[in-house]
Amino acid sequence: MKDAFLKSTLILIIGGLITKILGIVIRIVNTRLIGLEGISIYMLVFPTLSLFTGIAQFSMTTTVSKLVSEERYNNKNIISSSLFIILLINIILMVLIYLLAPFISATLLKDNRTYLPIICIMFVLPFEAISSILRGYVFGKRKMTYHVISHIIEQIIRLTLSILVIPLIIDKSLIYAISFLVLVNMFSELSSIIILLILIPKNKITKSDLKPSIYNIKNILSISIPNTNTRIIGNIGYFLEPILLTIGMLKCNNSLEYISTNYGIISGYTFPILLLPSFFTGAISSSIMPIISKLYVKKDYKNIKKKTKQAILLSLIIGLPVTIFFFIYPSFILELLYNTTLGSNYLRILSIPFLLYYIELPLSSIMQATNKSKQVFIDNLIGITIKTLLIYILSISGLGIYSLIIASSVNIIIVTYRHYRCVRSIY
Repeated sequence: MKDAFLKSTLILIIGGLITKILGIVIRIVNTRLIGLEGISIYMLVFPTLSLFTGIAQFSMTTTVSKLVSEERYNNKNIISSSLFIILLINIILMVLIYLLAPFISATLLKDNRTYLPIICIMFVLPFEAISSILRGYVFGKRKMTYHVISHIIEQIIRLTLSILVIPLIIDKSLIYAISFLVLVNMFSELSSIIILLILIPKNKITKSDLKPSIYNIKNILSISIPNTNTRIIGNIGYFLEPILLTIGMLKCNNSLEYISTNYGIISGYTFPILLLPSFFTGAISSSIMPIISKLYVKKDYKNIKKKTKQAILLSLIIGLPVTIFFFIYPSFILELLYNTTLGSNYLRILSIPFLLYYIELPLSSIMQATNKSKQVFIDNLIGITIKTLLIYILSISGLGIYSLIIASSVNIIIVTYRHYRCVRSIY
């Protein structure tokens, strides 16, 4: 088990490093192709994209990974039952987006330019959802190499399309270019689906494998509903974040341009840099999930405790030096990646609480693997509620963009502390 955990983590870290580098290149290319105005508009749309893709995926990566790793179910039927659930959900979501797009763009985001990019989200959802199921399967089988290959190709497709297409359409319309950035997710996820279907071993499929099972649907929903609720709560908070911040700062006589620009700096520059080490902790989280799930079925609490300590230690080994570097050299990393020093103060302040965020991810996976998904939801609900309230209260109090920084820090501290306390109670 020790070898399996470390091997899986190492594969995902190497693959994550490659895809993260590609992701940085993609972000730099997109930033330079569509400019600060384009990035600011895209970042206004991004929370909406995250909200709907979070619902569309229905936490299938985590759910399928857990069920497959426990080796107690018909895996083919788990896949077919998951697809049945996903297709129903996505049809409903696509209709909702079409109906709500005018309201979201004009009333909530207060920018009509976001209408077309929001409409484009509906075409992305089914591909994101199907891809999440296949990723869950390969994680549950601990075939991490399959995920790495598909993810690298996905990023290459994303980068290639941005470089080739955006210059052709941006002269016609900046909004067309931003809309295409949304649609790129559809093409990249399609490539990932094709690669995974090619790589996954083919076995004989019977009618019983394809027919959705009520028993398996119940098992899937028992895991996916609380996990999806957790993600929805996070995405709703992210969705409300620019809305409440804008309302609060407008009350303090800040201009809409100032708000949009500074929110774009934090969302487009600062947070992506802070999330760079998350591919390490994400690799740890993805590797630990199937192993802890299997140990929990066997009631092997001694090894659960051992793996938990390993996961936290690995996260700290990675997170601590990164935190120190971001705190001491914020301008250097911003200049290196984005050719700007805008947001250096924001990066320095947020680097400290983000050390806890790197621990939060593995703790969350361990809780989900040990059937504590409801507690994950409660912890995140408390954190997001406090964060959302703080953003509005602090922004109308005159703290401006620092309202978001303070609220985000408080959220990380609260959620990580509650997760840690819960994991300690398992063993």
